[in-house]
Amino acid sequence: MNEDTTDLGTGAGDASRLLGLEGLVVVAVSRREDGSRLVEVVTAPDAQEAAAACPGCAVVSVQAKEWVITRPRDVRLGAERLDLRWRKRRWYCREKRCQIRAFTECLPSVGHRSRLTSRLRAQAGDLVVDGVCSSVSAAARSCGLSWPVVMDSVREQADRAGLLEGPADAVSVLGMDEVRRGRPRWRPPSTQDIAPTSAGVPETVPSEPVTDAGPTPQRGDECSRARTLADRWHVGFTDITGGAGMLAQIEGRTSDDVAYWLATQTPAWRHRIQFVAIDMCTIFVSAIRRYLPAAQIIVDRFHVVKLATDTVTEVRRRITMTRRGRRGRTNDPEWAIRNLLGRNRENLSPKAFAKIWNTLVELGNDGVTILKAWIAKDLLRQVLALTPSGPPDSGHAVPDRSRISQRLTKFYTWCADANIPELDRLATTIDTWWDGIHNAITSGHSNAASEGYNRVVKLDARNAYGYRNPDNQRLRTRCATTRRKRGCLNPG
Repeated sequence: MNEDTTDLGTGAGDASRLLGLEGLVVVAVSRREDGSRLVEVVTAPDAQEAAAACPGCAVVSVQAKEWVITRPRDVRLGAERLDLRWRKRRWYCREKRCQIRAFTECLPSVGHRSRLTSRLRAQAGDLVVDGVCSSVSAAARSCGLSWPVVMDSVREQADRAGLLEGPADAVSVLGMDEVRRGRPRWRPPSTQDIAPTSAGVPETVPSEPVTDAGPTPQRGDECSRARTLADRWHVGFTDITGGAGMLAQIEGRTSDDVAYWLATQTPAWRHRIQFVAIDMCTIFVSAIRRYLPAAQIIVDRFHVVKLATDTVTEVRRRITMTRRGRRGRTNDPEWAIRNLLGRNRENLSPKAFAKIWNTLVELGNDGVTILKAWIAKDLLRQVLALTPSGPPDSGHAVPDRSRISQRLTKFYTWCADANIPELDRLATTIDTWWDGIHNAITSGHSNAASEGYNRVVKLDARNAYGYRNPDNQRLRTRCATTRRKRGCLNPG
């Protein structure tokens, strides 16, 4: 079936408008035996002068060389993909200083020496940048393109959206958090480090000559252990309250890495920041003190509770190792309630609470030690529970300083009277970071947005089956964490 549109009068431009490629008009549409449609197009009369401009010197050519036919690939029209056939001229370029001697017609919709239309290339990049396709490979399969072409389009579309370069959005509450990029790489112990003895028992052989200055390494020393070759991390900077998403992501997690990114921002941007939410990481504190001296540090409450829960676990494991000389097993009473010890007191049913209490009391002094650690964790949570359910500007009342001081003193007193080394260390850590914890309680801010975006980063890496190129990973992360700001999650 062939439909000629050249002599259809007023309907001659309907097929061209339906196709929607600027500068091209449809002259015929035919259906092939396999069901696909062949669309024959030519350069529109009003675009012939622009199409005849040399791509090298932009001079319009007046001398034609020959007619050629190209077949640029285009987006789908409905459920079918159209097969375009563009009949156009090849022109001579008579400019002596131009390096191009001959060229074919080109338009903004189909670039010079391009086998793809501009809208197909843009669509392939938007599928990844806007999150329609979870990976570049999925977008490549959807558009029928190769992975390198789609990845180049992703960079172009991200650049147009302002995701590659440019100043960061102004924020008042900044969040910092690190996320591991892939798995750490280990160097296995060298076969030269361990050698069999005459008795058949392996004996450690040092990799380097041993002098009289030190003892001979024994089996299990550092020379026979696997060592870390690479443990790659990224640090993300997040807008906690403004909804701008993850502002940037840098490679490495040293103080200099964080400080360098802060130094690249404008002084006005840095002075605007009032709070910086972090976990209990001294690396971030050092960089903040250097470039954000006026900002108040907020210690995320989640990490404080996690530290207290880990302290209870550490006490339980120490008691088990001291009491039984081994790790915990299923038939050990303290091991059987390990999950209940990690839960909150208000979330326990009376039956579960009685199980914890009776099990630990029946163990004697060792069980009472674990119980004291669990009570200390709950006392610390009561201090954090004074945090308002929203920031001060949301209308929630700021907690009374006397109530905070009263509950904190009760926690410190309990840890001191318990005489447990792990609780002494926990109380010391809380005292060291108390300024940041107090700011978190009074301001109502947390670093939950950064933790949520870290989950998005890990999910994106799993969808891509890992990244070899850190730059590509940071680009994909930037696209994934700014979709809400760009309206991709709520297009209506």
